[in-house]
Amino acid sequence: MSQRLAQRRRRTRDDIVDAAWRLAERDGLASLTLRDLAAEVGMRAPSLYSYFDSKVAIYDAMFAQAHRETDAALRAAEAEAHIDPAADPQAWLAFGARHWLTRCQASIPRYQLMYTRVIPGWEPSPDAYEASVASFARTREWLAQAGVTDERDVDLWTATVAGLAAQQIANEPTGRRWIDLTDRAVRMFLREIEQKGTP
Repeated sequence: MSQRLAQRRRRTRDDIVDAAWRLAERDGLASLTLRDLAAEVGMRAPSLYSYFDSKVAIYDAMFAQAHRETDAALRAAEAEAHIDPAADPQAWLAFGARHWLTRCQASIPRYQLMYTRVIPGWEPSPDAYEASVASFARTREWLAQAGVTDERDVDLWTATVAGLAAQQIANEPTGRRWIDLTDRAVRMFLREIEQKGTP
């Protein structure tokens, strides 16, 4: 395959994934059909198989893309925040948590696909899951900059922010009731790990 054809194929695959997200935002992830997706990108359903061998493969591509985009967005936000994590771990953690929570709320289908089992019977393929593994490794690095390195503390952190996200999206998807608890949650988290002697 020539370089030009390979680039065109990548662009078409990207267009299909973008269209899948539009449909998921409109109708929900579980309602995604290949027929609707093909119509959204101006092709017939059988033609999709030239780019993805199944709907499962499309979910895999969406999953991996969502993790990469979330990770890249946090990196960009961190660069603009100008917070010294060693000097002010409270501000660093609260900033990152609030950024992540706001992204989850901004695209509930992305949140659902990345962090819940919203698609019956679907699990990301090993290749797609690598994006999640890389994103979590980045989260560990980000926590370590604030002195959070103990495995139990990392687990407590993910449980805390995941709980805020789940409550916000389940109970007030367009509000800020649980997002506005971020500062308190971070203070509780830091106080807890300080009391047990870590970090």
